[in-house]
Amino acid sequence: MLWIDEEGRLVRPKDVTFGSNDFIQYTGIDSAVHLRLLHEWVREDKHLAPDRVLANMELPTDDDQLARAEFGLGRHLASVGADDAAAAHFDRAGTLAPAQFTIRRGSMRMRDKDPMGEEFIGMMIDWTSAGNPLNKPLSE
Repeated sequence: MLWIDEEGRLVRPKDVTFGSNDFIQYTGIDSAVHLRLLHEWVREDKHLAPDRVLANMELPTDDDQLARAEFGLGRHLASVGADDAAAAHFDRAGTLAPAQFTIRRGSMRMRDKDPMGEEFIGMMIDWTSAGNPLNKPLSE
């Protein structure tokens, strides 16, 4: 989630947030922190200064950008029934940006796969077993 004010300015970059603690045992993230910050922004206009927004942004790499293009092409090909061609682009996107779960998981329904199924769970296990955090919220 990211926050954009009424003037179109980014006042909080992409962050991992949850609206409740229903899945805290899986995420390890307390929703109260985000909800408190959100209330402070709405009620008091309290948000990160522009330099802190920039310091907290994770800009996409060249491979991330190419993966997005590959995903977009795959999505178009899937929409016109070119499933084999689409699969090749989805696979390439996942190879280019393995940390981008949105790219890897986003193609699953278009490939008749369950985005909450065994393949996704395996992807999460591989990722976290390699020492990578599943969720990395902003520190401020």
